[in-house]
Order: sequence, then C-alpha cells, then structure tokens
Amino acid sequence: MLKYILKRILLVIPVLIGVTLFIYTILALAPGDPASLILGPDALPEQIIEKRIELGLDDPILVRYVTYMKDALQGDFGRSWFTGRLVFNEFFERIPYTLKLAVLITLVAAVMGVSLGILAAVKHNTPIDYSVLAFAMLFFSIPTFWLGMFLQMIFGTILGWLPVMGAATFKHYILPSFSSGSSHGASTIRITRSSMLDVLTQDYIRTARAKGGSEGWVIRNHVVRNGLLPVVTHIGLMFANVISGSLVIETVFAIPGIGSYVANAARVRDIPVVMGVIFFVGVFVAVVNLLIDFIYAFIDPRVKLE
Repeated sequence: MLKYILKRILLVIPVLIGVTLFIYTILALAPGDPASLILGPDALPEQIIEKRIELGLDDPILVRYVTYMKDALQGDFGRSWFTGRLVFNEFFERIPYTLKLAVLITLVAAVMGVSLGILAAVKHNTPIDYSVLAFAMLFFSIPTFWLGMFLQMIFGTILGWLPVMGAATFKHYILPSFSSGSSHGASTIRITRSSMLDVLTQDYIRTARAKGGSEGWVIRNHVVRNGLLPVVTHIGLMFANVISGSLVIETVFAIPGIGSYVANAARVRDIPVVMGVIFFVGVFVAVVNLLIDFIYAFIDPRVKLE
C-alpha cells in the first residue's frame, strides 16, 4: 500500500507543476500592469517602476515561477498584492464556507441521484423511468447560475422564505445547495440508473431470483450493493469538482468562499492569491482522488491497490 501511495504522489507532482506553471504564465502575460493596478491611476512613473522592482515583475517568468514554488513548498505563499494579508490566512478563512457548501451540494446530489436512479432502473421502460430521465435531462441542461437566480426570485424575493445572499446561517446555504446540487444530481441519476441496469442483467441476479429470493430482497442485497460501486467514485469526484468549481454558485449567492476569492484576485491580477488557491485546491483534489481509491478498494475486495 505504501508503494501505491508513493506512486500516486509521484504522478500528482508533474500534474501540479504543469497546472501551476500554465496558470502563472497566463497571469504574467495577461494585458495590464499589476503595479499600475495596485498604485492606481494617479501613480507616478517612478512609483510604478519602484513597485515593479519590489514585486519582481521585471524578472523572467520562469525565474519568478521557480522562486514562487520554492517558497510555496516551504509554506510561504506570500501576501496579497492588494490587501497585504498572508494568502495562507485568507485562504483558510474562506475555505470553511466553500467546504460547507460543497458538502451540502454533494449530499443533495447523492440523495437525489441515487434514489431516483435506483427507482428508474427498477421501473425500467415504464412511465416512471421516462419521467425520471426527463427530470434528469431538464436539470442537467439548465445552467446553474440561471437556476440559482430563478430560485432567488421565487423563494427569496416573491415568497420571502429564504435569504438570497450571504452565508451567515444554515438557511443561506439552502438555495445554493439545491441550485448546484440539482445539476450534479441529474448526472448522478444517469450514472446510477446505468450501473443498476447493468447489474440487473448479470447471471448472479437471475440465480438469486431462481433461489426464491423476493424482488425487493434481490434488489437490496445484490443489485444496489453492486450497482453503487461506480457511483461511489462518481460522488467522490463530484465533491472535488464542486470545490474546484465553486466560482459560479458563490458569485450568484455572494458566498465569501474561495471561488469568489480567486475570481476577484484574477480580475486584478493578484498573482500570489490566484497561485495560492490553485496550489491548495490541486493538492486537495489529489488527496480526494487517493481517498476514493482506498474507499473503492475497501467496499469492493476485487479491487487491489497496486
């Protein structure tokens, strides 16, 4: 197992380097001068030159990137060019909001997707199956931001039942969780249904039925148990995807998580903030993927970690 973990870590390193180098290069080559943005329109040319030297903006891109990564590996992610605060501190102040939202979105998607996916598979080629597929297609097609604004209008503005912005209480997370969870739940429905239908055609299912097991018993003890194995992987990857793709939903609902944080930083080319978030999220996704492998191997003895 230790050999497997080391192998996965070695595979993550070049991916992380490639992603961070690509993002750093894009930010460095983007139009506009970060020094001018920091100092404002009234800054003198001498002040801008001095600021560029202070930030190292005149050094070659590769030199700047290597310097940044060397510091990052030592735990120094620098300070925001605009707020002056440590990126490490700002990130860990905001990540709890994103994690809460991601857990709730994943929970909504998993409950919706697994329950309706199983129902559609059990009722294959019936009106119930077609209705579930239509429901999944509808919510898979609706953009998350559009659904979010629609729910804000109905439950916030018109009915006044729920808050539409912020993250002060649990109620603030209900609308964004359903807005994004519905889309992810739709994809989970399709994956669950497909997996269940595949299991239903296996020989051991026919054997279990031939031995006198009731349909409900066969579904609970054989179909669901084996059919959910691919869904576990999907849900784990979905959680990582929600974390890394939280920008849209956090912007719509004004949640102060890392999505809105990195979006604001990218807009003003605050390179230390953007790079810090990319680095942390990259490591987080790698850890989640590793945990998914362990969970899958635990619930399915046929899978070996090699």
